Parts: sequence; structure tokens; C-alpha cells
Amino acid sequence: MSSPEESRRTTGETEKTEAEKVQEIGHSQVYSSTKETLFPKTTAQTKIHALSLEWMFGREPTLPVFCLQDHDQLVVLYAGAHVGVIYNHTVNSQHVLQGHCSPISCMCLSEDRRWIATADMGLESTVIIWDSYSGIPVHTLFDCHPKTGVVAMAFSSDTKQLVTLGAEDDQRICIWDWTNESERPLWFTELNPGYGFQKYITFNPNDSSQLLSSSNSQVLFHSTAQGSLQTHALRFDQFGIPVGPQSSPGISKTGNIFINSLFHWREPQVVTATADGNVVVWDLMEDSDTNQGLPRVHILSLQKHPVTAFTVTEGCFVTGDTQGHIRFYDENFKILAEYTELNLGAVFSISFSKECTEGYLEDCLLTAKPFIFRNFVVATFSSRVVHVNAQKGIPQLLLDEDCAPLHAVACHPQQPVVAMGNDRGVLQLWDYSSKEIICRRVFETEKQIQCVTFDPSGLYLAVGFGSGSVYILNPQTLQCDPEECFQYSKASIHHMTFSTDSKYLATADDGKAVTVFRLQTNTDSSPRWTYLGRYQSHYKPIIDLLFGVHLDSTQPRLLSLGMDRRLVEYDLENSEVHKLVILSSERVEQSAVPMCMTWYPPFSAEQFLLVASDQYKMKLFNSTTKMCRKTLLSPTYGSPVKKTVVLPVSKEPDTNLYHLAFITDNKLGLQILPLDGNPYKSNALICHPTGVSAFACSYDGRFIFTAGGSDCTTLAWETNLDALKAAAALGGKDLEPFYSLLEGGRDGNFYKEMEEFFFFCQMCHQGIDTMEKRQVSNKVPLSEVPSLMRALGYFPTEQEIEDIHNDVKFSKYAETGKYVTDIDLEEFIKLFVNHRPAFGITSTELAQAFQVLGGCDGTGQTTLQRHELLKVLQTRGEHMTEEEVAECFTTLLKLNKERGEEEEKEEEEEGGDPEYSWQCAIPDEISLETFTDDILGFPSSTENQTGLPHQSDESKRLSASEGEDDLTPT
Repeated sequence: MSSPEESRRTTGETEKTEAEKVQEIGHSQVYSSTKETLFPKTTAQTKIHALSLEWMFGREPTLPVFCLQDHDQLVVLYAGAHVGVIYNHTVNSQHVLQGHCSPISCMCLSEDRRWIATADMGLESTVIIWDSYSGIPVHTLFDCHPKTGVVAMAFSSDTKQLVTLGAEDDQRICIWDWTNESERPLWFTELNPGYGFQKYITFNPNDSSQLLSSSNSQVLFHSTAQGSLQTHALRFDQFGIPVGPQSSPGISKTGNIFINSLFHWREPQVVTATADGNVVVWDLMEDSDTNQGLPRVHILSLQKHPVTAFTVTEGCFVTGDTQGHIRFYDENFKILAEYTELNLGAVFSISFSKECTEGYLEDCLLTAKPFIFRNFVVATFSSRVVHVNAQKGIPQLLLDEDCAPLHAVACHPQQPVVAMGNDRGVLQLWDYSSKEIICRRVFETEKQIQCVTFDPSGLYLAVGFGSGSVYILNPQTLQCDPEECFQYSKASIHHMTFSTDSKYLATADDGKAVTVFRLQTNTDSSPRWTYLGRYQSHYKPIIDLLFGVHLDSTQPRLLSLGMDRRLVEYDLENSEVHKLVILSSERVEQSAVPMCMTWYPPFSAEQFLLVASDQYKMKLFNSTTKMCRKTLLSPTYGSPVKKTVVLPVSKEPDTNLYHLAFITDNKLGLQILPLDGNPYKSNALICHPTGVSAFACSYDGRFIFTAGGSDCTTLAWETNLDALKAAAALGGKDLEPFYSLLEGGRDGNFYKEMEEFFFFCQMCHQGIDTMEKRQVSNKVPLSEVPSLMRALGYFPTEQEIEDIHNDVKFSKYAETGKYVTDIDLEEFIKLFVNHRPAFGITSTELAQAFQVLGGCDGTGQTTLQRHELLKVLQTRGEHMTEEEVAECFTTLLKLNKERGEEEEKEEEEEGGDPEYSWQCAIPDEISLETFTDDILGFPSSTENQTGLPHQSDESKRLSASEGEDDLTPT
């Protein structure tokens, strides 16, 4: 790690040759870097990851923008989502600081602009210190404010210390010596919650033992001079602050008035700017460190417009206000200079360049006085970022991001263009090769752009709004014919797709309905989009909408998939205006909830539909019969896959493999096709910690764009499929990746049991007691597979057994025309790891299922009546017969072993019915503990809070019954 002292040597304070430097400290990239290192003239870099963050559109509007350089190159620092961005405006290039797992909550710079500190909010919050010359992280503080994260921080003037302010209820201040390897702070203290939530902190530039922090209504002075970190409240309520007619609405004496607090660079004073244009000046006494006495307070009126930003530079106080005016004041608060013609809007932050220019200012007597000019960067509340030449007063627009929640992103099918729409109704087209905006439109009457999509030919761009409106635009001008602005729904549009021949457009809305538009072509006029029909085809939200092509024809077909587990196909050929016809409606899941669907690439003669579910499974359905033909383990990266896209096949030789891009709640990933359940064939990383709302793939598959929703950003990711292939190769060949999915691996006890059960099934099929010669084989009949699954702890439902049979039976039918009737051990291992639940059932999930079926007794405990349980098992879901229920409970309760022949004989003599005596062993009221511990035989819920083993056959049927009850429409 490079220290600040090394940084000063790098800037030329010592006269050493490059060879001497290398000999002294070795080949350190941080030590040898300069201001030109980060953005070299030749930018070709080798990508070593499957996904690399290439560019960030947008930024976090609640964080300031910092100026790093502005003479030779204009470089600024800002943040968005979980990454920091060093943006070189001169060459229009970005370098991303990627290392956080949660959204960045604050940043700060060292005085020499060499070191950058970023911090995040979250359960595992981190603080990372970066070298601004090379972009390399040099130190990381882990869990310095666990569970809450950091709300503010600052470097000391000598850069050796870093102070962090936590976001806890009882806020914690920690001072770190980040230049050593210590994991504990030098000083720390907890603040009294009565001081209010502190949101800002800074060091005294003349004395690193003194600090200031402030909330909206309270300023705190902190000192380490007495050997510990002590806090003293700077109070002013006994003096009162004048609030005149020029004050901002809602501003009062007691709250929401403090903008920022700073140390005076020359006097022992603390200066606080208020929102109503005043400054409060505290004269610190010599005994302030010992918390004795009250400092004297002065209140000065600076300006009439409310102050929104307050900072200090080069012996000047600087304010920014709601009118976009920037004013400079001397140490006595006399105005030196002002910039009132910038037309910026309300100022959010001001950051000054380290580089300066000497010049002269003219005062009211027109006499010139020496003055050091520092250019500055202004960020506004409207998300504009402007660089201002301080000497000439010339503003230069750097960023104009229209920061707002962003849910819509789509890529042009033939050009390097991406469309993005946000909640303010702003639609933009970006050229992602040149990183420049092409076209922009702000919708006057519509807001909340929810989705956008190009047609396959690139001639149309459809936009769906939260109001239910649908606009079909010209993608070059973003304009449209008024007759092609439709509103046939008042519910928000969330899915849009064009047919492959660009003749149909389908939308799905929050009203659980699908609307179809058709391109009407007439010989005497230009083509025009018209309304075809709308159908409320689902009773739960629609989660995906997809166009395809019928087999052996070019006719388009339209399918929708809903959370009601139904796959609906529409008859476009026989539909008429105002009459959209349903062709079929099939249930595709039993208990899982489907999340998305896409067409599977043509690896065989059959056409398959790929459907991902919330149980971490991907299923292939025959596109004609809708039969589930294969079940595969989905990528497991913290949350289920919720959207998939097949990447275009590369035209380069030896790379004609298909790949699948997918998103989860907060991650973007790649998967090598064909799917087989190999966990090493996929790779994912965090793209938007607060949730990814949409994503799109470029026409050549080189870039993937993700929209972050609430974080107001769109990220461009460059793919490296060779790196993905290399990572998959590290997982091993053949069955090696699948052994890792078994408990204990290839050498574990579970695998040995699997072998023993497999060969035992061979014996059972031929007969245990047979005297015939044993037929030695490495396969078992397909009929034995369900029993083998149950012996290994996975108890499939009848539907799942049918899916398992279809998986094996039709596996080679397209190639050979014959059914597969047996399976070997290697094939069975793949079948087992793909079909069994990805995770065992947890005690929480079991409790929730029990609450659905049961009711509360007098003590508030959830219970289930015996007769209700038996009724559910025999009437709901895959209902069981009375004999099956009796057999299951007899086995679970071990009644056959405990009852003797004499007891059964006595019951018969007394006139009892031994067939139903098992019911007596079940309590009339069954609690959750009784059901799990005594009946199912699961570990006690108090002993196992994280997970339970796979369900027994009966509990699995019970879960299916619960799911069926939840799906029955009223």
C-alpha cells in the first residue's frame, strides 16, 4: 500500500531517478503512477472478466461531484449505484471504481486530490481508499459501521487520518489511521441521539485533533486533545436567529436550517451557513476542549436568497444558492466576487480544483487586488454538472443526466444505439460507441416511461407509460403520428414486444391483460399501426410476453406467461378487430412461480420454450405440446432468475456457441448453453444493489445494458465469452462439476449411499429372492428412478415424477425415434441434482405453509384440526386415497412396529375397527411442533432454524395441496 508520504515523493518533492524509485520500493503501480496514468492515449486494455463495467449513464443525484483536474485534462469524480466514476471530459472516457456491494453513500477527497475514499450503506458496509492517479484500491476498512454503513467522512489535512460518521441510531464517530494495517480506529465515540441525526463531518485544516459535525439543527465540536474523543455541543438557542421576510418557506429557528459547518482558516471560529442566507459564527474559547463554558455567537446576514451549498477555498468562504448564484466572501464576510449569470438552478455542491491561477480582482474603488483563482465544478439539484472558469466566469456543461428512476432500456437491432426512458418522461438515444447522445425527447403529457422496445427491423420504437398509453415513434426523430398514440388501458404497461416480421406489437399491463396492435398496410397510403384487440387472459400479474414463429411456417405466434402459472397462446390469424382470440391456456408449474421465458436455441430438431421459476429451476417445454421435456438447475446467485435473453451468435470462427444473459434481483450473469445444470458454466456479479429493473443486449452481443430503477443509472457491461469459457473449464470435465453439488463430493458418504441404492434398485427390479442368475448391468429401469430419488431424500410429487420420466424417456427421441427406458449412474446423478430442490425447506417456510392451512387457537398459536388435515390430503392438489393416507400415517407414526398381534386381536374382540386405529394416534389439534417433530420426524424447530431436510412424501403432497389452494381462482 502506498502512503501519503510516497504520494508526495511521486509529485516531485524529492529528486530521484525512476530507476532509484523502482529499486527503493519495487514495481508498485500506485507509486509510479502519474496524473496521465489513468487515461493513456492508447486505451486498448485486455478484459479478463466475463463481464466488465464499461460505462455508467447517469449518477446518484444526492452525492456531490468533485473536481480532480482541470488544466491539462478536465477530470471529475462522482458516483452512482455501487460504483464511483472518474470521468475525463477532455477525452470523454470513464474509469470506474468498482468494489462495493451496496450503494455508495458518501465520498471524500484528500487535500492534494491524490486519495479518494468511498463508503457504502448496508449490512456489510465497507470503506475503500483509492489512488486517483491509477484507480487502484490501496486500503479497505471492513465493517467499520456494521449493519448501517457510513453517512459522512473526511480526510485530515495531512491525509494520514480518516474520520467516518455512522448511520446508526446511536451514531458512532471513528477516526482511523488508514496508512497502517490496524483494524481498529484510533478514537471513537457514540453520540447522544438528542443531538439529532448528524449528516456531515470535517477536520480542522489547521489542527487534526479537532472536528466538526452537524445535523439540520445542531453543530457538534469534537476534540482528541485530551487523549480521548470528546464531544461538545455548540448551542445558540439562547441568542435566537433572525428570520426575516427573505427566509425560505418552512425554515424555522429550531430545525432544518443548518446547511454546512466549517472551521475558520485563520481565527479560532466555527462558521455555519443557514438556509435563510445567514451565517452563525462561534468564537471557540481556549477551554472548548474541556467542554467548559459556552462560546460566543455572532449572527450575520449574507444574502437574501436561501443558501444551499457552503464551502471554503483559498482564504474565501463560498456560497451557492437557490438561484444558481456563486458568491465569494473574505474572512470578514465581505463579498469579493460573485457569479450570477451562470443560469444553473439551485446549487447542490461546489468543488474547487487543486490547480490555481493568479490574477487580480477589482473592488468597489476599482483598485486591483491580487487574487488566486481556482476553477470549480458545480452540481445542481436538477442533476446538471458545470465546470466554471473562475477567472473568465465561463461555464462549461459537463453532465446533464436527468437523474430520475429508470426502468426502460432497449438496444437497436442493427446499430450501436441504446434507448433509455425514466420516470420524468425523458427518452434518450445514446450512441454507446461514441458515448454521445443522439436524440432526446421530453414527453409533455406523459410521465413514467415503463418500457421501450425496437422492432426487429429498427424502423419503430414503442414506448409504454405508467398511464397505460402506448406511443410508436420514429427511432431517428423520436416523433410520432398522433394517430399512433394509443391508450386502451389505464393500467401501467410493463411488457412490450414486436413480432419477428414487425407486423404485430403486443403489450402487457398491470390489469393482467394483453393488447395487440397490427401494422395495417394499404397500397394507396403509408403503413399505419392500428388496434387489434385486448384480452384479460390471466388472473395474476403477467410476468413475460413473447413472440415466436410457428413450426414449418413464417406465421407469428404470441405467448404470455403469468404468475398464475399459466402459459397462454393467442390465435392471431383468426383474431379480428376488438376480438383477440385465445388459442390455448396451459398450466406449466405445480408449486413454483414462473419468472420469465425465452425461446431456446435450436440445439435439436425440436423447438423448446425455456421457462425459469422462483425455485431456481429452468424447464424446457415443447413449443407445440407444452410438455415439460427437461428440468435443469438454474444459476443460484442469491435470488431466482427473473429475465433472460439469448445472446446473438458471434460470426467469428470457433466462437459459434450460444450464451444466455440473465438478471436476478440485483445481479447480471452469463450462462453457457446448452443448459445441463453445471454450476461452473455461469457467472454473475452485482450490477445494481437496490435492484435491476430491466436489461437489454446489443445487436452483436458485445454489450449488455442494465437499468437500475431507483438508483437512476444505466450500466453498460462488456462481455468476454472466452473468460466465461475458461472459468467453466476450471470446474472440471464430465461429472466433476456435478460431484461438487453432492454433499461431501465424489468421496463423500452421500455418493457412496447413492451407489449402494443404485445397485440395490437393480436387484429389486430382478427380484430380491430370485434364484436365477443375476444380470449384471450399469443401468436401472426408468420405473425404479422415483424410488431411488426417495431413498436419497428427495420426495417428488406425481407431476414431478412424470417430468422425470419425460426427461429421460424423450431425451434421444428426436435423434433416434426411440424411447429411453433405462438410465446409468452418471445420468442419474445429473438427473438427481437437476430435479431435487435447490435448497432444503426452511422452518420459516414450513411455518408459513402451516399458517395457510391452520387457524389460531385461544392462545394465539397456529393449530390444525385433525379432520381438516385429513380432508385437505384427500381433496386438494394431488389428492390421496383413504388407503394411501392410512398407509402414510401408519409408517410415519411407526404403528406397525409398535402394535403387536395380541393388541390387534383384542381390538377385534372388543368390536373396534383396527383399520382406522391409526387416527387415534393423531391429536385432535395439531400444532406446528407436533406436526414437524412427532409426525414428520423433522429436527426440532428450536434446534434447526436455518433449514430442514427434504420433505417426506406426505409433506410434499401437503405443500402441493397448499399451492393448489392458493391458485384456485375465486
